[in-house]
Amino acid sequence: MKQNKLKTIDLFAGIGGIRKGFEATGIFETVFANDFEPACKATYDLNSMGVKLTVDDIRKIKSTDIPKYDFLLAGFPCQAFSIAGYRHGFNDIKGRGNLFFEIARIIKDTQPMGFLLENVK
Repeated sequence: MKQNKLKTIDLFAGIGGIRKGFEATGIFETVFANDFEPACKATYDLNSMGVKLTVDDIRKIKSTDIPKYDFLLAGFPCQAFSIAGYRHGFNDIKGRGNLFFEIARIIKDTQPMGFLLENVK
């Protein structure tokens, strides 16, 4: 008997590291993936058995266009917050710090069971 898996979405996905970890448990399956960087797509898609990476600006993605899911996974841009970056946070001149609020928008709109946000030191 096939067990129903918990569905995830993978935002700011890069090449899919967070997704790979969750799917390795056998409990999760990804139903949507997004990143802004086109250079990530070839590697992400090669590493993924199912859903491929959608390359688009997260600000243009409507919550209603995201499939139903249980957990949101996001490794949002670290440059605005990292000690290796300029540490301008939400005041980052390139707007990367404010991308956190896109995650908050999607969580508010879709009300998932849970979420994991990852950012490097």
